[in-house]
Amino acid sequence: MRRMGSVCILSSIRIISAKIDPLLSVYRSGIHTNSWKMAQRKVNVSGININIEQIGDGSHAFLCLPGALGCIEADFGPLLPKFTKNKFTVVAWDPPGFGKSRPPNRDFSGGTQYFHRDAVSANELMKTLGFPQYSLLGWSDGANTACVVAAKFPDAVKKLVIWGGNSYISDEDMKLYKQVENLDNWSDRMKAPLIKVYGEEYFRKSWAEWNALFATLHKNGGDIFKNELPRIQCPTFIIHGMKDVMVPFFHAEYFNKHIKNSRLHVMPDGKHNLHLKYADEFVKLAEEFLEE
Repeated sequence: MRRMGSVCILSSIRIISAKIDPLLSVYRSGIHTNSWKMAQRKVNVSGININIEQIGDGSHAFLCLPGALGCIEADFGPLLPKFTKNKFTVVAWDPPGFGKSRPPNRDFSGGTQYFHRDAVSANELMKTLGFPQYSLLGWSDGANTACVVAAKFPDAVKKLVIWGGNSYISDEDMKLYKQVENLDNWSDRMKAPLIKVYGEEYFRKSWAEWNALFATLHKNGGDIFKNELPRIQCPTFIIHGMKDVMVPFFHAEYFNKHIKNSRLHVMPDGKHNLHLKYADEFVKLAEEFLEE
């Protein structure tokens, strides 16, 4: 998600850009196109029109939750058609203020309530769609939200799959965020897909507010949902890519230690976007866990 970049001299710009683009590219590499046609639609949830994609008609429904500034196409596009459609009903959403779930603009206020608002909306969405019980697949910021959903609504969430999430905001995390905070240091190649989705003004505003939110959380001790993790009751599958330069391994270990019914699976060559890079392997792992 983040990147860093150019300063005065041309050689400095090239050196910094060479470091930052690889960092950003393992977060989100842009809007993906597929041979299948997406059939997105809007669902009214508590007065907000939420954009969703729904595939399959299986008895086990699950919701896919994207990362920061994420949307269905960018974060899950290539993945969705790979799930077994007669076993699962796959729902993916653009959280309020992201992707096509606008208006309203994204609300970055309230510290940790940032994740709680999405958690309530996600649960309401699944109930509105007719799924009083469901599982969750959460990536990056979506992993954080998924944990809050599971803690707040234990009777609704059957299983939880998370990868690339932060268990708290550490000093090391803040150093990584600082590297990619300034959009002027991003290459045009990395900015273009998000500008296409949001327009440059909204993209810059949202990115600045996201970074300010996490800086405030860090300043206030770094807690996101430490108290909620022990309240998660459902079986939880934590996946971590050992080449993830955005989220250190200690976060996966923390989740595994503090979510009582959890297990940790490591992908040695996986990066932050491991579900896109190794989509077939990821789908196999997720389906096997969900079917247990």
